[in-house]
Amino acid sequence: MTGLFLINILLSLAWGAVTGSFELVNLGFGFALGSVALYLIREQVGTGGYFSRAYRVGNLALTFIYELVLSALRVAAIVLRPKIDLEPGIIAYPLTVDRDFEITMLANLITLTPGTLSVDVSNDRKMLYVHCIDVPDPQATIDDIKNGFERKILEAFR
Repeated sequence: MTGLFLINILLSLAWGAVTGSFELVNLGFGFALGSVALYLIREQVGTGGYFSRAYRVGNLALTFIYELVLSALRVAAIVLRPKIDLEPGIIAYPLTVDRDFEITMLANLITLTPGTLSVDVSNDRKMLYVHCIDVPDPQATIDDIKNGFERKILEAFR
């Protein structure tokens, strides 16, 4: 997969050399053009996995944007309430992901989502401790993370 990404970057740079412009927009167009070229010859060179992974990573990014907007609206609703009635807490989230990259990705996605903050990872890397601004049902929060971010990370990187 990494080799194909590098080939795609080289195709983008070749496009910049042919057109005589190395501006970001032109290189981005060259990257897209290289992707189309690799897609057209995917069966001959075996690049099908490259595109399915790109789709899954894009799906993870869209899930993050969706959760980001949803969480921002929830936090805004909390702040705008006349009487703020919160149940903040720290939950122990059991990790399914086990590689350092995946744990870091999950912790960062959680931290970047308004209303939550990754606090710590246990020494055995089996638990992620997450502070939530409002967590009336800890199990529902755990299920949301497991069926959202963690599932998408596993789909994208395994």
